[in-house]
Amino acid sequence: MTQAVTGGVGAPQPVRFTGSGGEYFRIWIVNLALSILTLGIYSAWAKVRRMQYFYRNTELAGASFDYHGEPVAILKGRLIALVLLFAYQVAPSVNPLLGLVVGLALAAIMPWLLLRSLKFRLHNTSYRGLRFGFNGRTGGAYRVFILWPFLTALTLYLLGPMWHQRLKAWQHGHSAFGGTQAAFEGKIRSFYRLYLGAVLLAAAVAVAIGVMLVLLVLKLQSGGLLDFGGNAPQPGQMRKIVLMGLFAVSMMIFLSLFVWPYVTARVQNLVWNNTRLGSHRFQSTVSARRLTWVALTNFLLVAVTLGLYKPFAAVRMARTRLEAVALLPVGSLEEFMAAAEANVAAVGEEFGEFFDFDIAL
Repeated sequence: MTQAVTGGVGAPQPVRFTGSGGEYFRIWIVNLALSILTLGIYSAWAKVRRMQYFYRNTELAGASFDYHGEPVAILKGRLIALVLLFAYQVAPSVNPLLGLVVGLALAAIMPWLLLRSLKFRLHNTSYRGLRFGFNGRTGGAYRVFILWPFLTALTLYLLGPMWHQRLKAWQHGHSAFGGTQAAFEGKIRSFYRLYLGAVLLAAAVAVAIGVMLVLLVLKLQSGGLLDFGGNAPQPGQMRKIVLMGLFAVSMMIFLSLFVWPYVTARVQNLVWNNTRLGSHRFQSTVSARRLTWVALTNFLLVAVTLGLYKPFAAVRMARTRLEAVALLPVGSLEEFMAAAEANVAAVGEEFGEFFDFDIAL
């Protein structure tokens, strides 16, 4: 039952995720089997089933979200992506000039495709029967997907954090729920601090990996495994070298998993703590340490089970991230819902031939 909040700032309404690995495993294994049998065609229907499972098991103030995407529209977006990728791969081998033309054409059309996909994604998301929407314009899409990446590359990525801030400001600032507009208030300096922390962590990981590899080489040299006296290495030597190499690669993957959770947690907290919907705000408190533990153990369990733990890992990660988010309501949620529903007709939204282009912003 929805908890009504009246007057002033109400108690935080935390997000709850009610899904389970066992339930999602049954959906995942059927999706996988049918996608393989249909040579990937069923993957569009598989995505709808996956999205509906996660949306319908995400609850806020006693009500769940829903996803209404049409598989045909998703399949259309994937076919477009496949054709574009094929053209991009083949054109340079036919003629370098043709490859340049195709590359420029793709760069020109990509922002428009991503804009249509964003509109599709939010239009097909609902909460308590009321749809979300995206009212960003084509000009804004070209700025965040063409102009800012160009400026970032031109400055040797010094403008990368600023580009990220502008992207989130455009994405969240043009989102709406019913007739209620969202807003983003994150500062550029906050993104620079986040990226500075990520760079320092990545440097520490790189140093750790470098030290480990140097120690491995010294170990191999001291054991005579790198001194073959001009002859081919013996089978016993090759076996040890291969095992050492595999160990080094495994450690590099293991250590690199520390960077992704840190960045993911910091970005989630920064973005949602600076997003509001009307007068209501959000709060995200996901812990980088907790996310690191979940990511590392998920990785190991997926590897040990040869991929069978993957649906359980997805549910575990979703629960960790979603349940760290809460809505901080101002006034009554019931009144807010009524106002959002009443205003939706006045706002309106152009909704033509949209499709899902599988983006992750």
